Amino acid sequence: MASSRLALLIVLVSSMEHCLSATCIVEDFSVKEEFDAKRYAGTWYALQKKDPEGLFLQDNISANYTILDDGSMTASSKGRVTLFGFWVVCADMAAQYSVPDPTTPGKMFMNYQGLASYLSSGGDNYWVIDTDYDNYAITYACRIVKDDGSCEDGYSLVFSRSPRGLPPTIQRVVRAKQEEICMSGQFQPVLQSGAC
Repeated sequence: MASSRLALLIVLVSSMEHCLSATCIVEDFSVKEEFDAKRYAGTWYALQKKDPEGLFLQDNISANYTILDDGSMTASSKGRVTLFGFWVVCADMAAQYSVPDPTTPGKMFMNYQGLASYLSSGGDNYWVIDTDYDNYAITYACRIVKDDGSCEDGYSLVFSRSPRGLPPTIQRVVRAKQEEICMSGQFQPVLQSGAC
């Protein structure tokens, strides 16, 4: 009985040490090493998302990434959005990506624009946290970094090559990456019904 309590205490202390040592400093987040945009190109379907503040695609989100002749990447994406609290429409977005530091190609900057007047335009970081290129990808962006280096307004998407989901082994990898970017438990499922 005493050894069981001791084992439980050791596990609890170890868990607390891990939580205390975990950092939520945005610049400390790791991205996919030696990211290969050509392998990343093609169609991805969002399965989970953590939204930023403001208007964001709500479901049936997909993105098709293309590599141009100059090596740069563009994307066309679509998804449903609710406007004015009641009007549900399929929206199209376009984006162009640049790599500010060629030594870290997984950390890109995305300029995006809605292809209709009611959609927003702007720019965000677009970090590919992890991908195996064939099954899953998890992306991250922080719009506002607090004074302590953590993120005040960030968002993330879990993508799959298939709209039907990911196998359990890959789901475990994705959950671990969600913890690493301090967003564990903040994701919502994304409906993929083919509406767009």
